[in-house]
Amino acid sequence: MTKKLVLASTSPYRRELLTRLGLPFETVDPQTDEAPLPGEAPEALALRLSEAKARAVAQQFPDALIIGSDQLAVMDGQVFGKPGTHARAVEQLHSLSGGTVNFFTGLCLFNAATDHAQVKGVPTLVTFRSLTDQEIENYLQREQPYQCAGAAKVENLGIALLDHCQSDDPTALIGLPLIALCTMLRAAGVEVL
Repeated sequence: MTKKLVLASTSPYRRELLTRLGLPFETVDPQTDEAPLPGEAPEALALRLSEAKARAVAQQFPDALIIGSDQLAVMDGQVFGKPGTHARAVEQLHSLSGGTVNFFTGLCLFNAATDHAQVKGVPTLVTFRSLTDQEIENYLQREQPYQCAGAAKVENLGIALLDHCQSDDPTALIGLPLIALCTMLRAAGVEVL
């Protein structure tokens, strides 16, 4: 691979997923404002932020391929972001209990040298089990998923919260859809295999 690859994220989960491809890469904090625009649909927000994160990092790496990603949890038009606190996480999980949520992941591969962005959204429909107060409390005490959309950290114990999920890409739920990324990398001239 001749082009430098950069992941515009500080997420350890995205970093671990990208490591699976066996390509050398750097990680950089994109320091992007994640506030939605007035009237912006959740899916549009995730797509815009994935590209904004990649473009923000491109200033430091003008010849690199930069990966940006953003994920939102949406149910019945309501967006569930990172709860930040225990109380907000309890609130979110009570709201999600028994419901089906779209964990929509926006992905961008930005070629800084050509100013070309490939952008794709990957939905994952997740149905939560009906959760008791004690199950929610036990989960939050063990996982403390306060920086995960919808307080659902499915790469660990959070998988026990779920009844089932449906997606074209099993890695999308964790925050970096590798199937879509491999397709984008090939289009940019990078062969993973």
